[in-house]
Amino acid sequence: MPITKSGSVAGFERAPGVTIKTLTDGERMMLLEVHIAAGAVVAMHTHPHEQTGRLQSGRMRFEIGDETHDLEAGDAWIIPADVPHEATAIEECVAVEVFSPPREDYR
Repeated sequence: MPITKSGSVAGFERAPGVTIKTLTDGERMMLLEVHIAAGAVVAMHTHPHEQTGRLQSGRMRFEIGDETHDLEAGDAWIIPADVPHEATAIEECVAVEVFSPPREDYR
């Protein structure tokens, strides 16, 4: 069973203030650790992947479809494929997310 130590994974910048670490990359799902600086925005977008996640620390505002949610540590979400969404960090955040199928652009 493959094990990944978060500290050994180099992240990449997805947007200004947003760093992603791909922790595991399987055949049908992918696990990410996402660091978002206070005030940083993951702009509105869609993708064909189902996405679920949990906010590990911090607070953020999440727009999913036509709903807006203020999230705090411990809150979780699921986003169906092709639904528009955007995240804004109210304060510095760390989130863990799963994509299925894996995102080729995050490999």
